[in-house]
Amino acid sequence: MTAQQILICLTIVLYLGFITCVGIYFNRKGSGANTDEYYLGGRRMGPLVVAMSAEASDMSGWLLMGLPGLAYLSGIAEPFWTAVGLAVGTYFNWLLVARRLRRYSARLDAITIPSFFSRRYKDDRHIISCIAAVIIVIFFVPYVASGFKAIGTLFSTLFDLDYHTAMLAGAAIIIIYTVLGGLAAVATIDLIQSVVMSIALVSIVSFGVIQAGGWSQVMANSQEMAGYLNVFQGYNTATGKTGAYGLLAIVSTLAWGLGYFGMPHILVRFMSIGDEKKLTISRRVGSIWVVIAMGVAVLIGVVGFSVSKTGKIVTLATSSDSETIVIQLANLLSHCGVAFALLAGVTLAGIMASTMSTADSQLLAAASSMSEDLLRNFLGIRMDNKTSMLFARGTVVAIAVVGAALAWNPNSSVFQIVSFAWAGFGATFGPAMLCALFWRRSNRQGIMAGLVAGGGMIFIWKFLVRPLGGVWNIYELLPAFLVACAAIAVVSLLTPAPEQEILDAFDEYNR
Repeated sequence: MTAQQILICLTIVLYLGFITCVGIYFNRKGSGANTDEYYLGGRRMGPLVVAMSAEASDMSGWLLMGLPGLAYLSGIAEPFWTAVGLAVGTYFNWLLVARRLRRYSARLDAITIPSFFSRRYKDDRHIISCIAAVIIVIFFVPYVASGFKAIGTLFSTLFDLDYHTAMLAGAAIIIIYTVLGGLAAVATIDLIQSVVMSIALVSIVSFGVIQAGGWSQVMANSQEMAGYLNVFQGYNTATGKTGAYGLLAIVSTLAWGLGYFGMPHILVRFMSIGDEKKLTISRRVGSIWVVIAMGVAVLIGVVGFSVSKTGKIVTLATSSDSETIVIQLANLLSHCGVAFALLAGVTLAGIMASTMSTADSQLLAAASSMSEDLLRNFLGIRMDNKTSMLFARGTVVAIAVVGAALAWNPNSSVFQIVSFAWAGFGATFGPAMLCALFWRRSNRQGIMAGLVAGGGMIFIWKFLVRPLGGVWNIYELLPAFLVACAAIAVVSLLTPAPEQEILDAFDEYNR
């Protein structure tokens, strides 16, 4: 190892040690004492922690790897419209869903999203819980895998380590503090990690502009590529070809925003806040941070492309290579002196932070669905509190193991994995959540139909329809979301209306 690599490694090791200690602290504080504490932090979380935890867990390695890599490789069109859709979706998720879900779930004493659906519609057989739990496991496992893949890529690229060893080591750290501390530890660590992510974004984009020769040179290099800075065109650095980014592509990309309404690891943050009135603060803080973070992430891709033009870093011609642009810039930064090597370490810890903040939340949400919704509610396995906690923690480990197996291929794309999992949750839980909170006439049969139809259409569109290309090349989230909405509406109207008790509860909880 070089001196620079040793300093970077030391910084990252200290960071990992710190967050592990946070998990141990919350474990000793009693955050793992019971399932309500473990999964929701006892519904006592503060507005700042809720805001930054929700957004940090949302962004994942996609923010510091996927989005910059996409901008680097294809220009700003696709990442720009993706960021716009996500920013709008973030704001309306906080505005429309957060307060109602917090109030409704608390009064129903629901601690997971599947249990909220079951109790909202008085599904005593817990069929909705079962379907929802299966969906969570199906789509969270690849999502977790994308996080592990990002960690493996980080260390293997930076230190020339074996990818698999690096990936497994990072996964182990995430498992340890998630198993120990539950949501309180995860949310607090996410707040810390959002700060680290912010430092990483600002540091890299500033350094990149300097290395490219200044802002004017960045613009000059980008403008040489026809369509690279045009939000209505796309550019491919590998082929050198420019193509139109038309209305269909824009609508398809904007559909990313619909996914927010169905993300279990984000929705559960709304349920955890202590005072629902303070969600207004959370909304403002979270929305502003997301806009700034995504804007800077796209800019890193543009700046990184210009740095490649100077020859200071290699040209990254494939999607998996382009996702290492932040790593390449951080490595370059580390050669500028001791202080800069330490800053590079913090920057790379930011990638770790963005990855961990999502993976830990997803593991927790998946564990809660397996232990609470599938084993306890649907299968009726009665467990005391200690046994339930053991199952919860065992589920975290089991899902992580499967995720690590799926992340075994070092050439997979973080962006592509995340986009599929995001679509899966958005198209299943999104329509169900909106109908549960806003449509009085929706019933349990409609919700079940929506969950199944949305999930099924994701696979049909992704693997059978979208490959046809042309007008069919639409992000699978949009058609699947619409199909799920239609299924809920049609089945709810064709089956008996909800019992009066359910209607009265809806009226009371949504005043």
